[in-house]
Amino acid sequence: MAKQDGAQLLIAHAYQEPRLVELSHAPAAVYAEWDQKLREAVERKLRPLLEYARKEGVDAEGLILRGFADEAIIEAAKERSADLIVMGTHGRRGAARFFLGSVAARVVSTAPCPVMTVRSAQSDLPPVDPPDFKV
Repeated sequence: MAKQDGAQLLIAHAYQEPRLVELSHAPAAVYAEWDQKLREAVERKLRPLLEYARKEGVDAEGLILRGFADEAIIEAAKERSADLIVMGTHGRRGAARFFLGSVAARVVSTAPCPVMTVRSAQSDLPPVDPPDFKV
């Protein structure tokens, strides 16, 4: 869609910073290290997406957002005056959705612009290893 319309594509990934409760018995420097590892993992996830978009001739920029995903996405959309949010959804139903919540549902209900949700599917992109957390 961005290629067809000549629009800029912002590829965002939100992560939650480490909670101090989880690090209560760790030195203060561990918090910064853990946060850095989370950021690096997000950068690794964004890199192939950005490369693919750019290879296709799309003006793409990566956004690393910190905080609750729905709040961070909505705030970024407001700050960037987004025309459309396109986001994946796991398609959970029933108890799983009730207990796990739905980031997509919260974004749809509070976004400052239209939201298109796309059911997650298998990707041709290489898998990204999770960060190695050693506390």
